[in-house]
Amino acid sequence: MSDLHADALATLTAWVAPTEQQEALRARFVQHLHDHADGVERACTPGHLTAGVLVVDASGEHMLMTLHAKARRWFHLGGHLEPADATLLAAALREGREESGLHDLAIDPVPAQLDAHTVPFCAGHAEVEHLDVRYVARAREGLLPTVSEESIDVRWWPIDAPPEGVEPELLALARIARERLAGD
Repeated sequence: MSDLHADALATLTAWVAPTEQQEALRARFVQHLHDHADGVERACTPGHLTAGVLVVDASGEHMLMTLHAKARRWFHLGGHLEPADATLLAAALREGREESGLHDLAIDPVPAQLDAHTVPFCAGHAEVEHLDVRYVARAREGLLPTVSEESIDVRWWPIDAPPEGVEPELLALARIARERLAGD
């Protein structure tokens, strides 16, 4: 078992899910890790863990989203875990930095949301499930994001006026981010 696998298992075992639906996903992710020693690696099928982060601006009123080049849809920042990632948190922070160009992010170390979704054509397989562990982070005021090679665009959207077609889970994550960061 890798250090990243051990961290993911410890993180998800300790995480207190806020709802019954999130608890069901937490239990499913933990079972996946028990069943798959390679469960954090992109080659693991039928699914593997991924890490994401929803970045909120200093005011807490805008979220940073990326227009994904392959999917042609707006998403939070995130992606596959890499061998160099020591923890899920480190993977989420790395993805946030890589996909936004913002390096001064204050990330909440506690996962905010879990999501499972099917992705076509991942890692050479026709269909793979991503078991996404999502965090929230705040960007320092005045930072300007840049577009990564994985994106067509990256921009700030009002939390209350996201782009059309954003999934309900992402809207729920935006509400969680606003609530968590309101106390900072």
